[in-house]
Amino acid sequence: MEKLIIRIEKLKKSPLKKIIDERINEFKNLRNSKNEDLFKELCFCLMTANFQAEKSWEIQKEIDEGFWELSEKELKIKLREMGHRFWPQRASRIYEIRPLRNNIRKKLKELGDEKIIRLWLVENVKGLGMKEASHFLRNIGYLNVAIIDKHIINLLVEEDLIERPKTITPKKYLEIENLLKEISEKVGLNLGELDLYLWSEQTGKVLK
Repeated sequence: MEKLIIRIEKLKKSPLKKIIDERINEFKNLRNSKNEDLFKELCFCLMTANFQAEKSWEIQKEIDEGFWELSEKELKIKLREMGHRFWPQRASRIYEIRPLRNNIRKKLKELGDEKIIRLWLVENVKGLGMKEASHFLRNIGYLNVAIIDKHIINLLVEEDLIERPKTITPKKYLEIENLLKEISEKVGLNLGELDLYLWSEQTGKVLK
């Protein structure tokens, strides 16, 4: 773990810090945004399941209000045209959750705690797993959940901090999240910030 901590501390002193700080502020601002913006972010995270985040972001910006204005058929056509690998399923799932568009902000406030919100999302939004639900929460300013994707897993395996899991069950997800929490506390970051540093270190990019 010490080698990884040293690498993170170096990154915190690099030009990357300014970029990550700006991105974190964007996430915090979105937390108090209108229902429509929160819903678009939920659609983005739903599209990232087993698909590229960068491409999903491109699709999100292109479709925009179409997430609730297009018919299910039109949405399928749009996702297919833009190259989403799972266009029929994602379009159907986005269509199914449209009722959330009008009250998602209220629901988040009712649930309050981010761990409770995450569990609710996993149970109520078809196609949204622990990773995608955590991604959504981080992107709207809830910064104490971890986004555990293949890049993070690869890094932790390379550092001999975990054995590569065959599958990531909710229990295993929480175990790895607790390890990341320990690392985040040692380097003085929250989990949302730590994810951006680790992800950019692995991919060379800072997305969302």
